[in-house]
Formats: sequence, C-alpha cells, structure tokens
Amino acid sequence: MDAFFASVELLERPELRGRPVIVGSPAGRGVVLSATYEARAFGVHSAMPMSRARRLCPRATVIPPSHGKYSEVSKGVMEIFHAITPLVEPIASDEAFLDVGGARRRLGPPAAVAAMIREQVLDRFGITCSVGVASSKFVAKLASKQCKPDGLLVVPAGQVVDFLHPLPVSALWGVGERTEQSLVRLGIRTVGDLARVPSGTLQRELGQAVGAHLAALAWGRDERPVTSRLPDKSIGNEETFATDVDDPRVIRRELLRLSERVAARMRKAGHVGRTVSVKLRRADFTTINRSRTLREPTDVAQVIYTTACELFDAAGLDRVRLRLVGVRMENLRPADEATRQLTLGERETGWREAEQAMDKAIRRFGPDAVVPASLVRGKLDEIET
Repeated sequence: MDAFFASVELLERPELRGRPVIVGSPAGRGVVLSATYEARAFGVHSAMPMSRARRLCPRATVIPPSHGKYSEVSKGVMEIFHAITPLVEPIASDEAFLDVGGARRRLGPPAAVAAMIREQVLDRFGITCSVGVASSKFVAKLASKQCKPDGLLVVPAGQVVDFLHPLPVSALWGVGERTEQSLVRLGIRTVGDLARVPSGTLQRELGQAVGAHLAALAWGRDERPVTSRLPDKSIGNEETFATDVDDPRVIRRELLRLSERVAARMRKAGHVGRTVSVKLRRADFTTINRSRTLREPTDVAQVIYTTACELFDAAGLDRVRLRLVGVRMENLRPADEATRQLTLGERETGWREAEQAMDKAIRRFGPDAVVPASLVRGKLDEIET
C-alpha cells in the first residue's frame, strides 16, 4: 500500500489530500509512523523522530494513529490477496508477496492479476497500492518500490539484469548503512559495480555469508519461494521514554513492564524462546544490543526480566541517559514442542502457573487487572510527581 496509515486517515479527512500529512504521536518522543508523499518530499520518512519531522516540514498536519482502523483495512486487503491465490506471504500489515503462477489459467498473465489487485483495493478501500511483478521475490519487491506511488511495474525474466544494474547498491537486501560504506570504499556504488566484483573478493571483504548473498542478488538470483505460513522469528516490545532516563530503578521497571508484555504475547501465540535480547538507545541515538541464550526455552516473564536486567547491568550503562529500551525473545519454537527439564529440588509449579492465571484475569477484567507490585509503585510515583 502507498503511505498506508496516512492513506487510511485521509479517507475520513479528504480535505487534506494533496497536502503534507504525518501520522504519529504529536507530543513527547514519538516517531513518524507514516507520511504522505507530499511530506516525504521534505525528507520526512517512517521511524523518524517526530521532532525532526516537524522541523523538516513545519506546515504538515499531524494526525495521531488509530490502529484499529489500519487493522481492519489490512485484514480486508489480505482477503483480496487470498481470493487470488493461497500462496500469500505477508511481510507487513500493508505488504505481501503473492505467487500467482497457479492463477494464470483463471485470471490471466501476472500483469493482468497485478492490475486487478490495484483496481480491487482502490474500489473497496479507496486507497492506492503499487505492485511489482517479477520472477523472484527480491526483484518484485524492488519493482514495487521503483513504481511508487500508485504504480505497476513488470520486470520480465530476461530484463532483470538491465533493471538491477543501474540501481544504487543500497537497494539490495542486506546492504545497510555500514555495508554500503564498506562497498563505497571499494569503489562499488551501483548494483552493476557489485556484479562485476568476483564473489570470492566480496566474501573476503564482507564475510562469507554476506558476500555470497550480495553476489547472487546482484545478478537477480533469489530462489526463496513464497511461503504462506511463516513462524514468528521473534517477539518484542520497546518503549521510548518521554524524557531521557538515567535512573537504573526506572529502567529496570520498564524492563519488567516490557518483559511482561513479551511473555504474554508469547503465551498467546503458543511460543517459547531461548534467546533474550535487550535494546538500549542512548540520548545521542547510539544503540547497544545485548543478548543471551538460555539453557531452556521459556515464556515466563520473570525469567525474561531477570536475564534482561543482567544484560542491562553488563552493558555498563549505569547512570547513562537512555532514550529507549526494548526487550525481545528470539530463537522461538512452538510451546508444545519444547521439553523442560526440572533441576534437582525445583518445584513443578511456580511463575509459569502464576502468569497463566494472570492471563486469565486480564482476559476477563482488562489489561490492568493484575500487574506486578513494582509497576503499581511506578504508577503511584507518576501520579505523585
């Protein structure tokens, strides 16, 4: 979808069409969730701090997000996709890969299917989308970006190289800011430049896995199929503080809050995980990530929280002002496939059973029905302040 959240908001505020609009929290330390293309012309983009976005585009209208509306439209868009093919791989609430090979006889060539998708999304929801058509996921993704907004671009298999090679090397999946800097130092600025470098040289400079990956993408080689059901790779939550925080007690309290949320989401999804990861962003926006793999998989908030605190302590950021903290569980697997071995003297019931009881109370009475005592203390502190 094109500027998805912003497009949905404009359905109720058509007078703002053609003007710069930003979706995000207008107060505090919020970030941009979506921006119309008129706002993007000023340099505004998703995940940008709202304060910077307002400086770049002071005339923009800022609309607070309404996630319920986006979820409803997202569900309807995915229904359109699934009516075309069962092979739908969502990669965001507003984006998906479709394998339409099996729909040719019924619906026509891929370009016709793409045009039909755009027409149906516009007719049903009043928003536009951009569709890339290609013989691989990677090239289709790039094609959809190249034709935004409200476009359709077909890249035939025989023209993949001609399409790819003029693009900047940063267009490739896996080329972040640091990798791009390394490539530019080698004189590699376009995908075509990269394609002319021997794979062995890339593997020596960038590492075996990254080098081989980029060498394949530079020639349009991407063998990954469209997978209709993908397991969650990780589950996490993060929080940006209203003001920078250097009090370890406040930070640990937020780590507890986030651990509770992550554990509850894991139990709801039927997952357990082995790797706990914390994200710590300083006031100057430098970010530190730390992780630890547990002996046994877990969905227990107390285990996640204890590990997160240990990772925070080990990071050596005591009394360092932090802007954001996050907790994430990785290395997930279905809970019913995980085996748990009790250590000598360990009780068979404890935190897991208590937290499952909390889940039931919360489902019945609401999200604030049961909370850890330290979080209640935090709420009282905020009221007193």
